[in-house]
Amino acid sequence: MAAIALAAICAAQAQIPAGNLSQQDFINAAEATVNGVVSVKSYATVRQQAYGGNGFFDDPFFQYFFGQPQQPQQPQQGQRQVGLGSGVIISADGYIVTNNHVIEGAERLEVTLNDNRNFTASIVGSDPVTDLALIRIEADSLHAIPMGDSDALHVGEWVLAVGNPFGFTSSVTAGIVSAKARNISSSTQTRSSGGIEAYIQTDAAVNRGNSGGALVNLRGELVGINTAIYSQTGTYAGCSFAIPTSIVKKVTADLMEYGSVQRAVLGISFVELTPEFISEKGLKGVTRGIYVAEVMDGSAALEAGLQTGDVITHIDNTEVVGTASLQEIMARLSPGTKVNIKYVRDGKAHTATCTLRNSEGNTNITAIETPMGVLGATFATPSEEVKRNLQIAYGVQVTITSNTGRMAQAGIRSDFIIVAINNVRVKSPDDVETIYNAIREQNNVYDRAMFITGVYPSGQRAQYIVDLSE
Repeated sequence: MAAIALAAICAAQAQIPAGNLSQQDFINAAEATVNGVVSVKSYATVRQQAYGGNGFFDDPFFQYFFGQPQQPQQPQQGQRQVGLGSGVIISADGYIVTNNHVIEGAERLEVTLNDNRNFTASIVGSDPVTDLALIRIEADSLHAIPMGDSDALHVGEWVLAVGNPFGFTSSVTAGIVSAKARNISSSTQTRSSGGIEAYIQTDAAVNRGNSGGALVNLRGELVGINTAIYSQTGTYAGCSFAIPTSIVKKVTADLMEYGSVQRAVLGISFVELTPEFISEKGLKGVTRGIYVAEVMDGSAALEAGLQTGDVITHIDNTEVVGTASLQEIMARLSPGTKVNIKYVRDGKAHTATCTLRNSEGNTNITAIETPMGVLGATFATPSEEVKRNLQIAYGVQVTITSNTGRMAQAGIRSDFIIVAINNVRVKSPDDVETIYNAIREQNNVYDRAMFITGVYPSGQRAQYIVDLSE
């Protein structure tokens, strides 16, 4: 009862006019956006582990790679819903942006529009670094939400969160922008997930199921993709976080064109400034920025003349406050972009120009020229728990990044664990690249194929043929 009363109070507060705003502004923004937000359901095969007896491990090849079977257990199979989130229609012909964690590991994606029409969606590409994914449905004349400018947002500005919390479709909540360029890990002293953290923080209520939904301004423009909350209970506790459209625009454009994100790097390791660090290093003339701890060989930073001990304060006239703002700035730039860098050295301000590069030290498009680009996947070592549950000693886990890549075309899905390629054991991501390069060097194009053997975390075995002849 108290929760219901509190919700009613929050709803009433959201309708209080501010300045020249009126209740009609909120109504107009909600009506302009609810039809552009969809429900995204992910399905996967849930199967109890079966370690022997008339099944997976009776295959001698699999016994060779996975070890001796245990006593048989009765498998329980069937495709079930394993995830629920939201998505935002960004084009009338069916492109939808959502979170990577909403679609990760899905064998099938079902999209439901606000008018209750259902579609099966395909994955165009995904980017775990920013936790964004682009999917598409075969439909036209859809209601797309126009992209707004997240850079123009002000702290204290009203915004609406539109999504499907707990499966309640087309839910709209209101709040204000609490902060920009927020880094959750550094603010809460928790371990970073390793991705880009440069969020818009709001107090609009967001819960499970809102992930991938829209954060819009009162003009009905998309300014962010709702992604996370900070809570000790798992439900809304006053802090919600959205990926700004300054990043969303870049990532979705790259996924559409290349199937993977063309990410620029400066080529430095750095430390975020704190009062204690400034005092320790005796820095003068700066209170905010990032301290250059190391400059990498062959990097854009080296070209700019940066040195250890410099403090970067601006990139292209955008202030670099700390880690989050640097990540946001870099996430919207591409290899080959020329930028101006303002920095402080020995208390004096300097400006330099350089051309940004990719992680390989050049400005080439990486989606086509690297094995990961051609295969449309990234690879990682599975956790010890996963290996223990499957009773495997090695393997690499696949994350599909493009549905136009060779692996997706062969039918491989995210989370598949490769244990062998062409009868060669695969123990690390480097092994995949080594085998790939050896296959591509074959003189006979008919020999250019990857015969892949592996297993899904559910216990489902699979073998695939990935054609590399073209």
